[in-house]
Amino acid sequence: MKTSDKMIEQILESYDKHELTRRIDEDNIVSRDTIIMLVKEIRKLLFPGYFDNMTVRNEYVRYLVGEKLECIEHNLRKQVERALKNNKDRCCDKELEEKAKDMVYKFIDKIPEIREYLATDIQAAYNGDPAAYSTEEIIYCYPGVFAITVYRVAHELWQLEVPMIPRIMSEYAHNLTGIDIHPGATIGKYFFIDHGTGIVIGETTVIGDNVKIYQGVTLGGLSTRKGQLLKGVKRHPTIGNNVTIYSNTSILGGETVIGNDVIIGGNAFIVNSVSEGMKVNIANPQLEYTVDKKYENEFWDWSI
Repeated sequence: MKTSDKMIEQILESYDKHELTRRIDEDNIVSRDTIIMLVKEIRKLLFPGYFDNMTVRNEYVRYLVGEKLECIEHNLRKQVERALKNNKDRCCDKELEEKAKDMVYKFIDKIPEIREYLATDIQAAYNGDPAAYSTEEIIYCYPGVFAITVYRVAHELWQLEVPMIPRIMSEYAHNLTGIDIHPGATIGKYFFIDHGTGIVIGETTVIGDNVKIYQGVTLGGLSTRKGQLLKGVKRHPTIGNNVTIYSNTSILGGETVIGNDVIIGGNAFIVNSVSEGMKVNIANPQLEYTVDKKYENEFWDWSI
């Protein structure tokens, strides 16, 4: 089908009409493909030998680490510069370059600490899941571990106030795993996500150590009707240490605090604080069994 001038004009008119959805005569904000590449390279640095194409030999590991750091530093710095420019930072280009360089060096300094946290997360997954036969299986296969890994990287960039890039990273993990962890959330050590699909952890959530959550859990806000007026306000719950939250539970609100050593059963809806050591369960619904009329004369063994 030949493109008509009329079609082109209609599209161009829509560009003029809806300025929020266009970016013309401006540099690209950041390259999403480059940021995804950086996530993959940083993961190789965090788990050496797991995701590399070739064997990582001990005698060459110093060289390989240096090579990866050079790649990460160069590409991440360029993306941070773009993000800062788009963020309408009033610095001149030279100052933006120095600011981006400083942010990236501070992030790289955090890599050993990120590895320390991830080691506890892997251990928590192995200790908490009888279906796990090795820590290698957990690192390679568990979507929760991938989502947590990307979160821990994105969180450090968020803490450094790097614009845009942490959200692109977290949404990349969300897209692959169905686990949505905002990079602004604060999460302690030994964090385990079991199964994981449908989990949502909001920006101002605070989670302590040794916390285990299952699929479908939402740690969210009570209401976002005020929109931008709520920016910077604590909107999401605080979860204490040694807490287990079972599937499809929603815990909402910035003033909601779940105390230490709490166990929350599945399908709960919680908007008030829970004292430490409590167990919270939804009463089991009563099941009703009926037989279709066409089978009512047949024998049923309900013990099966």
